[in-house]
Amino acid sequence: MNPLSQSPHDPAFVQNPYAFYDLARAAGPIVFWEEYAMPAVFDARSVQALLRDRRLGRNVPQCQRMPVPDHLAPFHAVEQHSLLELEPPDHTRLRGLVLRAFTSRRIRALRPDIEHITADLLARLPSGVPFDLIPAFCTQLPVRIIARLLGVPEEMAPDLLRWSGAMVAMYQAGRTRQIEEDAARAATEFATFLRGYVEERRSTPADDLISELIAAEQSGARLTTAELISTCVLLLNAGHEATVHSLGNAVKCLLEHETPASALAPDAIGATCEELLRYTPPLHLFDRYVYDDVEIAGVTLLRGSRVALLLAAAGRDPGVFEHADQFIPGRRPHPHAAFGGGLHFCVGAPLARMEMQIALPALFARLPKLALTAKPIFADSYHFHKLDHLIVTV
Repeated sequence: MNPLSQSPHDPAFVQNPYAFYDLARAAGPIVFWEEYAMPAVFDARSVQALLRDRRLGRNVPQCQRMPVPDHLAPFHAVEQHSLLELEPPDHTRLRGLVLRAFTSRRIRALRPDIEHITADLLARLPSGVPFDLIPAFCTQLPVRIIARLLGVPEEMAPDLLRWSGAMVAMYQAGRTRQIEEDAARAATEFATFLRGYVEERRSTPADDLISELIAAEQSGARLTTAELISTCVLLLNAGHEATVHSLGNAVKCLLEHETPASALAPDAIGATCEELLRYTPPLHLFDRYVYDDVEIAGVTLLRGSRVALLLAAAGRDPGVFEHADQFIPGRRPHPHAAFGGGLHFCVGAPLARMEMQIALPALFARLPKLALTAKPIFADSYHFHKLDHLIVTV
């Protein structure tokens, strides 16, 4: 296994990590990423295989668990019940209960809400002056949808955004003590708010996801209050954060490639969105713990080790995609890994896809002369590949 060095904070890497991915794929495709002190996998075949391999998982092995520092206890109290961090049988039970509430029918029923909120946000955009599309549009749409889905007041959006941003920062490279304290504070505030809301819904159910989660039952099992809170936090943090940056990255890509309107037509938008997710996904790295020795691409991943799966590198693998480094809206098929895979495939993927497929055509139909007024800059926030700003004018 070849060692490679690449700081995730290097400015050139932040703006274009794909050059390093190409180098690593050629040297590997599995290399030892020195800054992360773990093997990292860059080719599509191996990434897809390991996402589905039950010998790997998200749950920290018992022998590697460290005492939780006091200042992180509130954050850990939420995370320990998260679908993202559990493995069977706990993951199987909890995911089954969540899917009984987070149904395709409930997601489809959100289409009018997405269309209405999109139109409302577009009508409020400034005209004739440069503005930042990320806070004005890309951020507001998914957080308002998540609020409606959960059944919490949309006026809570600023708090939801603040809590989400603080907690998600825990997964970025080089987190600091301040980031940890901010995340713990956000977890405390978010859990306190949701606990009161859950108790209210237990006595007065409504037509929202929290009520559905309370009612969900499988083989006599129900979600505990702690599991309900963690599930709602995950739906906000993972669903909102990823969709915001999927939209921002997508608009940047469509503008820079001068994508024709035909790519956003009803019969083409599905393929275009999948190509956007392949070409410029928001989440680049997802890690797994190795529970038993695994041999992959001529390398043995040892039990007890940790491995980084480069989802974005898999999407640009020339062994799978012809002209992998080109954005081709009509590309089919496009078996990307932007939503993960296996047991931990994103439960919110259908909702994220629907939001993109509604929001992007509406944006460009309303603003056909939308244009960049400054070079978009990606934030130093790896493992996320997201824009600091997207300054545009109409």
